[in-house]
Amino acid sequence: MEEKKKKTQWHNLLLLLLTLNIFTTAGAFNYSDALTKSLLYFESQRSGRLPYNQRVTWRGHSGLTDGLEQGVDLVGGYYDAGDHVKFGLPMAFTVTMLSWSVIEYRQQIAAAGELEHAMEAIKWGTDYFIKAHTSPNVLWAEVGDGDTDHYCWQRSEDMTTSRRAYKIDEKNPGSDLAGESAAAMAAAALVFKESNPHYSHLLLHHAQQLFEFGDNYREKYDGSLEVVKSYYASVSGFKDELLWAALWLYKATDNEEYLKYVINKANSFGGIGWAMTEFSWDVKFAGLQLLASKLLLEEKHKKHSHILELYKSKADYYMCSCLNKNTAAKNVELTPAGLLYIRQWNNMQYVSAASFLLTVYSDFLKTSNGNLNCHGGTAGHEEVLSFAKSQIDYILGSNPLNMSYLVGYGPKYPQRVHHRGASVESYRENKGFIGCTQGYDSWYAREEPNPNVLVGALVGGPDCKDNFVDRRDNYMQTEACTYNTAPLVGVFAKFSDQENMDQGQNLDFVASY
Repeated sequence: MEEKKKKTQWHNLLLLLLTLNIFTTAGAFNYSDALTKSLLYFESQRSGRLPYNQRVTWRGHSGLTDGLEQGVDLVGGYYDAGDHVKFGLPMAFTVTMLSWSVIEYRQQIAAAGELEHAMEAIKWGTDYFIKAHTSPNVLWAEVGDGDTDHYCWQRSEDMTTSRRAYKIDEKNPGSDLAGESAAAMAAAALVFKESNPHYSHLLLHHAQQLFEFGDNYREKYDGSLEVVKSYYASVSGFKDELLWAALWLYKATDNEEYLKYVINKANSFGGIGWAMTEFSWDVKFAGLQLLASKLLLEEKHKKHSHILELYKSKADYYMCSCLNKNTAAKNVELTPAGLLYIRQWNNMQYVSAASFLLTVYSDFLKTSNGNLNCHGGTAGHEEVLSFAKSQIDYILGSNPLNMSYLVGYGPKYPQRVHHRGASVESYRENKGFIGCTQGYDSWYAREEPNPNVLVGALVGGPDCKDNFVDRRDNYMQTEACTYNTAPLVGVFAKFSDQENMDQGQNLDFVASY
C-alpha cells in the first residue's frame, strides 16, 4: 500500500514537473499569437476602400482617387511603410513572400486559425496588381512620389500630396518590376488553386504576360522611372527577378519552358554565379537558389541535376554565411547578442527574410536526409532550424533590452513607431482635417507614445551593438515595412506548430507513464 502511495506521489510530481516545463517553454514565446498579430499589420497598411470585416479599426478609407488623373483605377494595394506611396517592387515582393509562406506552411497556418486572414492579405495585393496591369505591356509601377509625400505628416485619410501614377511600358520598361509582379501572381495562383480556381487562372494569365513583357523588353525599372531611384532603386538589376519569376511560373504551371529558362540562363543571368549574403525586396538570388535546390527532391528533375546542384551550392553558401560557417570574410556579421546584421537601415528586413529561408531549408534538409556542408563544418537540419529560431526569439524579446521588435507583442515593444497613421489621432476618433505641416507640428515631435498601436509591424530594429532608441524621428530603427513582416508569417506558423507537437508528445509521455 505504502509503495503504491509513493508511486502515485512520484507520478503526480512527474506530471507537475512536465506540466511546468511545458508551460515555461511554451509560455516563453507564443508563436501563434505572433502569427495572428503579424497578419493584422497588413490591414493597417491597406490603401483604398476598407472592407466590412476590417479589424484594424483606427484606419479609414484612403486613396480613393488613385489613378483618376491618368484615367485608370488604381485604388487599393498597400502602403509599404510609414508613408503613403504605393511602391510596386516592394509591394510585389511582400505578396510573393506571403504566398510562399502559405505554400510552405498552409497546414500550420490553418491549424493556428489564420489561413483565411493570410489569403485575404495576399488577395489585397493581387487584386491591386490585376488593376495595375492594364494591358500586356503596361504595368503601373507607383502611385504618389516619395519627395512630396515626405514633406507631409498626415493620416492617409487626409492626404493632400500628389497621387500621380507612374507606369512601365514598351518605351519605358522595367524587367525587375514586371518579373517580381509575375512571381507574386504566380505564387499567389498556387495559393488559390484549390479554393478559387478561376481567380488562380486569372492570376496566372497576368503573371505569364508580365513575365513575357519583362523578358522581351529588358531594362531596370529605375532606369525608366527616375522617381523610384531615391527610394527603391534596383541595385541587383533585373536578372534575378526574371529567373525568380520563371521558377515560380514553372511551379504554378508545370510548363517545361519556364524550367528551361531557369536552367539555360542559370549562368548568364547569375543564378549559379552570385553567392549572396542577403535576401531582400531587391536581391532575389538566395530565394531563387533555394527554390531551385528543392527541385532536386523530384525524380523528374534528375536530367537537370548538374545545374540544380550548382544552384544548391549557392543556396548552401547563403545558409553557411548566416550560420557563421563560411570563411570569416564571407559570413554575415552578428551583433554581440547574436542577431544577423546586414546594414544600419532597417536591418530587421534581412533578419526576417533569412529566418524564413533557413526554416524552409531546414525542412528541405530533413526531407532529403541531407546536411549543410560549409567551409567551417557541417550542420544538420536541427541546427539550421535552431539558428532560425534564435533570430525569431530575438525579434520577440530574447535580447539585451527584453524588447519585442514586433509591435504589440509582449509586454515591451516600440511605442513611437515612425508611421503617420499610427502616430496621429485616429480618423475614427477625430474626422477633423489634419493638414500637411500640422501633423509635424502637433504629432511628429511628441514625446508620448503613438495613439494607435501598429500591431504586427516589425520595426527596423537595433544597431550593430544591440542598441535601440524608441523615437519617432529615428526612422532607421523605428520604421516598419510590409516586407519585414511578410516572411514571418510562415516562420511563426512553423514554430507554433512545432510547439504544439512538442506539448502533445510530452502529454502522451505523461499519459503512457
